[in-house]
Amino acid sequence: MKSENTQTTLVGNQHAIIKAETSLSIADDYGMKKVQKSSWQSFTLAIFSGMFIAIAFVFYISVTTGSEAGWGITRFIGGIAFSLGLMLVIAAGGELFTSTVLTSVTWINKRITMKQQLHCWARVYLGNMVGALLMVLLIMLGRLFELADNQWGLSALNIAQHKLHHTWLQAFVLGILCNVLVCLGIWMTFATKDLLTKCFLVILPVAMFVATGFEHCIANLFMLPFGIAVQNFAPDSFFMALEISRDQFSDVNLSNAIFNNLIPVTLGNIVGGAVAIGLGYWLVENGSFSTITSTNSIIKPAVKTEVD
Repeated sequence: MKSENTQTTLVGNQHAIIKAETSLSIADDYGMKKVQKSSWQSFTLAIFSGMFIAIAFVFYISVTTGSEAGWGITRFIGGIAFSLGLMLVIAAGGELFTSTVLTSVTWINKRITMKQQLHCWARVYLGNMVGALLMVLLIMLGRLFELADNQWGLSALNIAQHKLHHTWLQAFVLGILCNVLVCLGIWMTFATKDLLTKCFLVILPVAMFVATGFEHCIANLFMLPFGIAVQNFAPDSFFMALEISRDQFSDVNLSNAIFNNLIPVTLGNIVGGAVAIGLGYWLVENGSFSTITSTNSIIKPAVKTEVD
């Protein structure tokens, strides 16, 4: 009985290692494909992804504005709505900076250089920014900030202002936590080839980070410029209808957006995705083989003796 339990444990452990190895191999190829895309193709797909994430934030604001469902339920609903962004990236095709940092697996396997990796990150980040800013322009021209008797725009301003009130360290840590969840969602999609399953798998990780208030740099590349645009370019009638002053949101400005949020959040997203998930799983695999080999060499003779 003891030998059977030992054998079962060994088989279970070996199966887990094989699964991890398979996921890591897929992650390696996933990163390689991103780096091998032409700069123009990568940049264009990144523009689409920036727009997808912006659309998801528009959806979030729409379903949470005026909600009386309670803080937790409202944010959970908003998080489910926001997951549309990553689902669009996966299903429609796109390059998103926060998942692109998983090229760290390809880099640590020495299939690409650090220069190639940083070039890939830069073009995707820049493309995401262009896509997000295009959506800011379209939404301002569409005057969506006047929805729900201007409450929609007020919600956007409050969200943007809240993001700028984090300390630098807090924004950095929230960025780490956010991209741990985003990249875990992407990592789970490596287990299946079915598109619908991939989309389903990313819903809860995304909903969790949104509902809890973690920070996503590409989402902020839309939300902060949009808040700045509303603060500066919304007509006086918008603020008069809400009985608030434009000056209440004077801290929603470009300097605060860059230095108080985008820089620490982007760095945090890199640590959460590239280091914690990408290099973390690489270390799990590469630190386990010697253990498994030595364990097998010790246990197998013992099992054989007991069976004999």
